[in-house]
Amino acid sequence: HVQVVESGGGLVQPGGSLRLSCAASGSIINIYSLGWYRQVSGKERELVATNTYTQDSSGTTNYAEFAKGRFSLIRGNNRRTVELQMNSLLPEDTAVYFCMADVTSHSGGLYQREDFWGQGTQVTVSS
Repeated sequence: HVQVVESGGGLVQPGGSLRLSCAASGSIINIYSLGWYRQVSGKERELVATNTYTQDSSGTTNYAEFAKGRFSLIRGNNRRTVELQMNSLLPEDTAVYFCMADVTSHSGGLYQREDFWGQGTQVTVSS
């Protein structure tokens, strides 16, 4: 009933750039936050950057330390899309990047708040 779809991963050389896109759709009543996490095989998933929306729709953006100064989270015109611009990529940025939406959805007469994850997109930084 809620779908989160990522796109834009791929192979890039060290120092290069990539832009990831995420779109949330379905029976969404409200989105509280939308952002990106990443996971390296054998390690825990970690925050990259996420935007938390406020009542006036302005929101605040939170970045992991490794992302500050290199990555930018770009909000769409509505709350349902977000992009991650990644510059000056390093080999250690290689990971599967996941988009996560914290939403209230409506399904079967019930309203429920939960996190929805995309399937992930691979980012590989290598020469």
